[in-house]
Order: sequence, then C-alpha cells, then structure tokens
Amino acid sequence: MRVTVKALRLLGDGDFEKIIGEVLRSLNVVQVQADESADLDALEIFNEVFGDKVITQIKIVNGGVAKFFRKISVARRDERLGAEINRLVKKNLYILLVDNFGLDTVPYGVLHGVRPTKIIQRWLDLGFGVTSQSVIDRDKISRRLCSDFLTDRDKANLLTEVATRQLPLLKCDAKTIGVYVGIPFCKTRCLYCSFPSFVLPSDEKVAEFMKILIRDIEAAADAIKRYGLKVQTIYIGGGTPTALPEKFFREMLAKVFAGFYTDDVREFTVECGRPDTITAEKISALKKFHVTRVSVNPQTMQQRTLDLIGRAHSVEDVTRAFNELRAAGDWIINTDLILGLPGENFSDFKDSLLKVLTLKPDDVTLHALAIKRGSTIQKLLSDEINTLEDFRLPADAEVQKMATFADKVLRDENYLPYYLYRQSSMSGQIENVGWCRKGGAGLYNVQIIGERQTILGVGSAASTKVPDQKEVFLHTAFNAKDLITYMRDVDRYIAGREAALAEVYQPVDIAGNGGTIDGLRDDS
Repeated sequence: MRVTVKALRLLGDGDFEKIIGEVLRSLNVVQVQADESADLDALEIFNEVFGDKVITQIKIVNGGVAKFFRKISVARRDERLGAEINRLVKKNLYILLVDNFGLDTVPYGVLHGVRPTKIIQRWLDLGFGVTSQSVIDRDKISRRLCSDFLTDRDKANLLTEVATRQLPLLKCDAKTIGVYVGIPFCKTRCLYCSFPSFVLPSDEKVAEFMKILIRDIEAAADAIKRYGLKVQTIYIGGGTPTALPEKFFREMLAKVFAGFYTDDVREFTVECGRPDTITAEKISALKKFHVTRVSVNPQTMQQRTLDLIGRAHSVEDVTRAFNELRAAGDWIINTDLILGLPGENFSDFKDSLLKVLTLKPDDVTLHALAIKRGSTIQKLLSDEINTLEDFRLPADAEVQKMATFADKVLRDENYLPYYLYRQSSMSGQIENVGWCRKGGAGLYNVQIIGERQTILGVGSAASTKVPDQKEVFLHTAFNAKDLITYMRDVDRYIAGREAALAEVYQPVDIAGNGGTIDGLRDDS
C-alpha cells in the first residue's frame, strides 16, 4: 500500500530527518507535488524527548479535518541513550503509521542499518542472550529483535542464526588483518551497478593504472612488515579483476602475492565475476599464485535478462567457466544471483537458482536488487521520462516469495546462511545473504561485515578500516572512487592509510619501548 501526502512537516526536538525518512520510505509514504492529487493534505510529525522518554505525535490533515495520534516509549537502560532515542523515534512513528493507516508492515521493521548482525554480536559481548552455562539463547535474542525493532520473526531468526554462526570466524588477535585490492574495470557496465567501476580502457591506460597500483601495493606491504602484521585474507575485487588483459592480470597477481602472501594467509579470493572474462591463461595464473577462492557471478540464468542488464555474456559461458575452474583446481567457488531483476518473476528466479545448483557451487550469495545513486537505472529514472514501471521490476511480495523459496531449497541442499548485510532501496525490503556448504564460508566476507578486524584497502575505491578495541572506535581511510583522482593523489591516500594504522599500531622495531606492546599502541 502507498500513501501520498502533499505537505510534510517535521517538528519538535532533535534532528531526526534522516531516520524519519527511513521509516517513511520503508512504509511507502511519499510526498508529492502540491498540485498533484494525494491521500493526505498534510502530515506533521512531532517528537519530544524528556530524559529517557520519547513522545511522538502525528497530525494528519485532509479536507480541512485534522486528526492526532500519539505514542510514548521509554529507552532501555542497557543501551546508549542517543542510540535508544533514535530507535524509539523510528519505532513510535512506525507503529503510529501502521496502526492508523492500515499500512503493510515490512520484514525488518525499523532495523535499517547495513550490518544488523553486529547488534546481536554486541549484545552477546555484553552477556545478553547467554545463559549461566554459557549457552546462547537464540530464542531470547530473536524475541528482543522483534520487540525492539519490530522485525518479522523469521528475519529475527535469520539474523540470530547468522550472527551466532559467525562468532568462531570473527576471532583473531589485533595484529591479524585482511587486505582488499580494488581493480576498477569491467567489460561493460550493468544496468543496476553503482560500484565505482569503469569500462576497460586501452592497454596504455591500464598500464598507467598498474604503475600506480603497484606503488600502492608496495606501500601497504611495507606497512604490514613495519607494524609486524599477519595477513589472514586477501581479497581482489572491483569491478571485475579478470577483465584485465592476461599480461596485466598476471602482473597484478604477482605483485599482490609478493606483497601480501605468507604462510599465515588462510584465504586468497579473486572475483572473476563475469564468466566471459575467465580464460585458460587466467586460470593458470590463479593456480600459480595460490588463489583459494573465486567468484563466478551469472546474476541470472535467463538470457533475455542478461542481455537487458548489459552483462554481455551467455548462460553457456557460466557453465563453461564453472567446468574449467573445477577441472583446473580445488578452489572454493562462489556464485551470485540477484532477486528482483527487471522483467523477472518468481518462475525465472526459481529456474536460475535450480540451474546454478546443478553446478554445485560451494557458496551462493543472494542479492536483492537495490537501485542506488550512480547506477544507470537510477540515472534513467531521474530524467522525468522513465518510471519504475518501465523497467517491469517485480513487486516486493514477489521478491519475498523468491527469498522464501531460496531459503528452503538451499537448506535442503545443505547450504546454511553465514553472512548478511542490508542496503537502502532493496527490492522486497529483504537482505543480501551468503549461503555455503560446510567449509565454504568466505572468511573475508565475515570479517568485512563484522568490522572487528583491520582491513587494509589498496587500489581504486578501496577502504581501510582499523578497529581500536580499547576505544571501541573505527579509524578509517578511503581511496577515491574516481579513477583519475585516485591515480593523481595516490600518495595522499597512502598517507591516509598510514595515519589510520598509526592510531592503533606502532612499528615492531620499537615494540616494548616508548609505550608499545608487541607493536600495539599503549597510550595509557
């Protein structure tokens, strides 16, 4: 159900515009132009905060008649007050709109963050949901998610299952890290893609990028040695790294291997992505440099959809790539599918999933289509000519049906969910979730979502995140998404990464001297 309103006013205490917007978008309450017809003439949202109490009042005006509705909630004492105030503003508004307008509830209620499993893991750290015998009470955790965030019970159960399954994988000491290398090129740009990727340029341009990338790799490798860090995972993503021509692909792998690979590495992943970029020469390079995990991402097994979204490969290419990789090595193979693609319905997705499962991937990641800024589809929608209806996107209920089917089929095939994240504007208002068979979990995937391990970002659009466990703070540095800017200012981005590392680590050659312990800062 959709509710339109001509005038929307936010009143009262605090700056809650962003979180109120999240609730309105999720419930499909939309402001229209004053000269357009609407369900309501005006909607006023008024919030007052008194200590740990939040009072939310809404006023609706239609045809000169005003109605008022009110909700009062009290913050939990075991949570940070600021976060609780935000949660209650969202929860109060959600309840008022659903109860008084007959709006449909949404699967995740008012749980809007990208990394919802972190909430559960924080609760467990504080002892909530852990019995006196140190047993995790999943039911208690799920019930709190439903109560605090109004999530559906099946989504609360899924979140709790994933969050607890990740716990053994998240364990590592402060000096064990991951490395991400960003290769920004693709053969074509997909209709829905919002990643900072660029259509593969000439060899001359690629060579210029490689010079800069190698400088970045060498600087990161030097930092790892200087601080005495141990690399647990290497992840080469993009873009599509295998879009690089053979000579550049092999050179890139050689430099990454030389800079970061040691006996400590437990996982070395390369996103092959487009199956039409996977060649015998590249498979040989993957083997030579000890890659353990690869991705082959059809997104769909419907040829008409592949053509529509600009994938420029065939369904047969997917099968060929799988077979060639299986024949060449004993690596873990992940595959991605997208729920909610233009023109697809439940039967299309069902067919794609069942076809992919015949290839026996070790890991299946299901993404819900999200229309993000920077994507081609979003740009087309912003020209006031195209509408969502023009792209024939499946309804939320249809996408939710796809997700429910996938859950059952994957469990029947002995896959279990092991990592999960959410985005804004997701089709079906569901989640992106990775499913794997025993031994197939992507360690980097878990660590990057958990944000408990240092991840060094190298290359275009890469992010560095250095958690400070003492201060419970995340030091960050971000390389430019724009390729020209990254190449021009690479030294500045290297310095930013160094600054983030220096907040937590000190060089091992002075460890134990000047307030350091094993290369970690000790400013006490």
